[in-house]
Amino acid sequence: MSVTVSQVKRAFTYRFCPTDAQAAELSRPFGCARKVYNLALAARSEAWTLRRERVDCNATSAMLTSWK
Repeated sequence: MSVTVSQVKRAFTYRFCPTDAQAAELSRPFGCARKVYNLALAARSEAWTLRRERVDCNATSAMLTSWK
């Protein structure tokens, strides 16, 4: 007879309430990340709808380098 041991997984919730100055500092990098994500998503979507071609992570990374 074998005994099965299960592990307990725990989750923690954190709340972050930035000050106005912190929010202003955080908005720029978050905005940049959103812009890059949207550009990559548009490039992948366009490649798929026009050419039925998948764009992998390496190609996306090369596009990111050219966008800089």
